[in-house]
Amino acid sequence: MFFLFQQQIQLTEEKQEFNKRPIKAVPCSLARSISQSSIDSHSSVGSASSEDENSPRNKVQKTSKGVSDFCIKNIKQADFGRREICIAEQEMPALMVLRKKVGGEKPLAGAKVIGCTHITAQTAVLMETLSVLGAQCRWAACNIFSTQNAVAAALAEGGTAVFAWKGESEDDFWWCIDRCIGAEIWEPNVVLDDGGDLTHWLYKKYPTLFKNIRGIVEESVTGVYRLYQLSKAGKLCVPAMNVNDSVTKQKFDTLYCCKELILDGLKRTTDMMFGGKQVLVCGYGEVGKGCCAALKALGAVVYVTEVDPICALQACMDGFRVIQLSEVVQHVDVVITCTGNKHVVAREHLDRMKNGCIVCNMGHSNTEIDLASLRTEELRWERVRPQVDHIVWPDGRRIVLLAEGRLLNLSCSTVPPFVLSVTATTQALALIELYNAPEGRYKRDVYLLPKKMDEYVASLHLPGFEAHLTELTDEQTKYLGIGKHGPFKPNYYR
Repeated sequence: MFFLFQQQIQLTEEKQEFNKRPIKAVPCSLARSISQSSIDSHSSVGSASSEDENSPRNKVQKTSKGVSDFCIKNIKQADFGRREICIAEQEMPALMVLRKKVGGEKPLAGAKVIGCTHITAQTAVLMETLSVLGAQCRWAACNIFSTQNAVAAALAEGGTAVFAWKGESEDDFWWCIDRCIGAEIWEPNVVLDDGGDLTHWLYKKYPTLFKNIRGIVEESVTGVYRLYQLSKAGKLCVPAMNVNDSVTKQKFDTLYCCKELILDGLKRTTDMMFGGKQVLVCGYGEVGKGCCAALKALGAVVYVTEVDPICALQACMDGFRVIQLSEVVQHVDVVITCTGNKHVVAREHLDRMKNGCIVCNMGHSNTEIDLASLRTEELRWERVRPQVDHIVWPDGRRIVLLAEGRLLNLSCSTVPPFVLSVTATTQALALIELYNAPEGRYKRDVYLLPKKMDEYVASLHLPGFEAHLTELTDEQTKYLGIGKHGPFKPNYYR
């Protein structure tokens, strides 16, 4: 039985609340008609940033309390960032419930969490929830383009050691992760990762720290692959929780988030009209499904590539033609990668693309497009907007590369807080479980959260829709052989 369900948070308590109208929280000051993150995102598309281009590594900044253990773009943006976080809190009900229910018990008291995720207003709500539950946190960004600078400033001003800014170089990226670990000044005991880069750096530079680490929580398909590889090789040093394959992550964050944000990111960067355009989506997992559905709804002609016959059959029955990339690469207007794999779009494909073809990535890793093959003397790179590059061939033909092949939806748009609330709550519960689990409960392996916890996370979000769950009768529970309050699905359900 998980720690959380041994405490005051009970699923049955929340069911009693479903028939009540939710009480709206008093919002923070909404002095601006447009959120700062939206301004940042639009300006990043339309014009170059007016901020100081010098690396934050070269300057010393301090909070109002004199603290300097952070590295961000500009601490003076903290007030703007705080408003962003307050706005996000209104759309992240489950995390706010966690604060209310167990904040007084401090289930993470003594936890020293190092995290490497996107640093946005939504993830800031997660970080500050962990702090309310008793944890100390140090954080770096998992993507060099997705950090909201004002939010990073607000987190630093609030006491979180943050090392991130929008537009980091590759060297900056690893420097920030190293500073986040902070091996010289403290020893972390829990890891929250998104993509596996933090875990990789721990293995590479600080393997001795694993003796005090109780576990790793990973939310991305790329990071989960790496954990399973370590486990298979017998090299996984600590237990790990696979949040990526939880039902709440797959069916909500991965699907619905990408369904909305693929269009947002493409529109902001390219201003393209998609009716009648030919689009190739590589991969028909949950991310690919969301992208295809959104593009089809706008009238685009959508093709799909797949290696998995099950996903390929799903694509066929959803009305998409499943082909190989080489069959249509010279005809399509847009190529979107959604696989989490390596070199899905290779130089041989890039050489055959039509003039003006847009190339972007919705998978986590930036390895899906073979960018190294494009950095040659015969090809010319032209930065036309922030996050938008033209790669020009000697004959004048060009492709349009978005976000340098990194994650489009978080590099070129902003994420709805509500859908991230689902994943963030799952991450928080996984951290609580790993930190409080008695010795021996988890071996050095990769674990999935039980369905009861997935169902609990979903239940916390239902009041916002004024949804009223039907309760099984005793006769029905006996007939189905399940408990009246779940779990309603077996652990193998995905």
